[in-house]
Amino acid sequence: MFRSPFSGFRNFHQSASLLHGHIHKPNPGEELHITFITKDGSQFTYEVAEGDNILDIAQAYNLDMEGACGGSCACSTCHIIVDPEFYDEIPEPDDDENDMLDLAFGLTETSRLGCQVKMTKELDGIRVALPAMTRNLQSRDFNN
Repeated sequence: MFRSPFSGFRNFHQSASLLHGHIHKPNPGEELHITFITKDGSQFTYEVAEGDNILDIAQAYNLDMEGACGGSCACSTCHIIVDPEFYDEIPEPDDDENDMLDLAFGLTETSRLGCQVKMTKELDGIRVALPAMTRNLQSRDFNN
């Protein structure tokens, strides 16, 4: 039986004293909120700026999201599972993202790549789950 990663957990709030990586500090009064549900079920909520993508946010807060291709939509290691309440607020994935999602471990109906989802006002309060595993194909995987 499928158990949604969005039920049965308490919210935790964690904030970093120093932001790093490729994210922006939100302007006062314009903060957006995102909650990550980690592989062990812990939840972490952050205040973020509009326009930052989910991969950069996760990496800035040292969450376990690889992003092996550096956010160029050429791998599936930033696979996330989006809360169904927010999925329709995200623009449709393009063909490149769909191709990479086909390689993702544990693909769901609300799977997306974190590097392709930018925070908007419509996504304020979004919850995303990090899958239990990721798959990073390398050239040696294709050798006989």
